[in-house]
Amino acid sequence: MSVPAFDTTAHTTYTQSPNPTWTYGQKVDTTPEGKAWVAGESEGWKVYNTAETDKALLYKLLISGIVPRPIAFVSTINEQDVENLSPFSWFNMVTSYPPIISFACNDSGPGKLKDTAANVMNSQGFTVNIISEPFIENANATAIDAPPSFDEWSISGLTKEKCVQVKASRVKESAFSMECELYKTIDITHPVTGEHTSTLILAHIKYIHVRNDMLAERGGVDITKLKPVARMGDISYARVGDAFRLSRPTWAQEETTIQDVLTTLATL
Repeated sequence: MSVPAFDTTAHTTYTQSPNPTWTYGQKVDTTPEGKAWVAGESEGWKVYNTAETDKALLYKLLISGIVPRPIAFVSTINEQDVENLSPFSWFNMVTSYPPIISFACNDSGPGKLKDTAANVMNSQGFTVNIISEPFIENANATAIDAPPSFDEWSISGLTKEKCVQVKASRVKESAFSMECELYKTIDITHPVTGEHTSTLILAHIKYIHVRNDMLAERGGVDITKLKPVARMGDISYARVGDAFRLSRPTWAQEETTIQDVLTTLATL
C-alpha cells in the first residue's frame, strides 16, 4: 500500500472542542456530526463473548479498540549486566502520590516471562521513557523478538544515559524519562484455565528527567514540543493531532444551571 511521506512540518494545534455550545442534557444528535454518528446505530452491534472468542481475535479487537495507547519504553538490566530495551503499550499512570505507573508484560511463551518482566524483579531498578516522533523507528526496532542475551540498545541507535539512582540506563533522546523501582507485580492468570499469561508491573517513580525545552510556563510538559507517539491497532502508530481543552465542571458553580436544566427536562 502506497502512503504519503511523514509530514515533518505538522504540529499539534489547540482548537475549540467539537461542540463548544453544548449544554447539560443536550443529546448527541443535535449537531450534524452527532446526528451522523448516531445514525451508525442502525447497523446494530456485534457482541463478542470473550469466553468463546478466539484469543487472536480478542487481541486484534482490544488493541484496535482501546486507542490511542501511550507507550512505555522500558530499559532494564539483568544480574549479568546485560541491558534490555523494549516498548510496551499496555501502559498508564496509576496515581501521582505516591507516583505510580503501570505496564503489563505478556509472557513470551507458556510459563515463560519476557526479559523485561524478569529483570524488573531483580532490585536494580529500571527506567520508563516516553517516545517522541524523531526516534520512533529507533524504538520500534527494539521490539524485535531477540534472544535473552541480546542487547537491543546495540541496534537502536539510541544513547545510554546514567541515572541518579537505578542501575539501568535511561534513553538520552527521550525528553521525559522516569527512574523507577518495583512497587508490586501482579500475576495475570486465566480465570478458567489458570494459565499464566501476563505480569502487571506497578512501578514507583523515584526520579523524573524532563528536558528543559519541553517544560511549559506552568511547570507541566508542553505536548506540542514533546511530540509523543501513541500505539494504535495492528502495526500502526499515531502522533498527537489537534488538541482541545475542556474545563472540568464543578458542582459549586454549576448546581443552579444543572437544576434548572433538570426541571425543564422533567416538563418535556
